[in-house]
Order: sequence, then C-alpha cells, then structure tokens
Amino acid sequence: MKCNSYNKFFEVMSNKVRLSIIESLLSSDKCVSEICEDIGEEQSKVSHNLKILLDCYIVQQEIDGKKRVYSLNKETILPIIKLVNQHVKSNCISGCHMKDGE
Repeated sequence: MKCNSYNKFFEVMSNKVRLSIIESLLSSDKCVSEICEDIGEEQSKVSHNLKILLDCYIVQQEIDGKKRVYSLNKETILPIIKLVNQHVKSNCISGCHMKDGE
C-alpha cells in the first residue's frame, strides 16, 4: 500500500485539538499538564494527540526525570506556521492567524 505523506501531514495538522496544542507550544515549551491548562482539554486527550504529533515529527519531547517537555519542531514546523500565518493574513477574508507564529 502506497503511503500518501501529504494526506497524512494535512490530516494531522487539521485536527482542532492538535492545532490548539501547536498554538500553545508557540509561546514556550511545556509539559502535558501545562498544555492541558492552556487549551482546556483532559490529559488523556492531549497525550493521545501529542503522540500523533510526535509520530509526524511536528513536536519533539525531552525527558527531564519523570517529566516530558514538549516543543515544536523548530527546523520545519515553525517556518511552516510563519508562512501559513503570512498567507492567511494577506489572503484569507477572516484574517485570523495563530497568535505567536507571525
């Protein structure tokens, strides 16, 4: 079976919870409980979606003792978010964009 990586990437990025996690991580690296507080979701839901983001290398994790700290992939994802924000700001009628990704 042929894997369509474009479909997978956009499927991962189009989920509202995952987009909220990405938006939360734009301001700083965070542990699961901080992300949960930021986006108002339960830990199990956030953890499940972080696993999906990790599998696609959209986020990275660093283990600090028992604590896992998550951050956005600065090499590829941050530039993509900045480009998307620039496009949305210039071309989309609603003009909404993620708060810190400009």
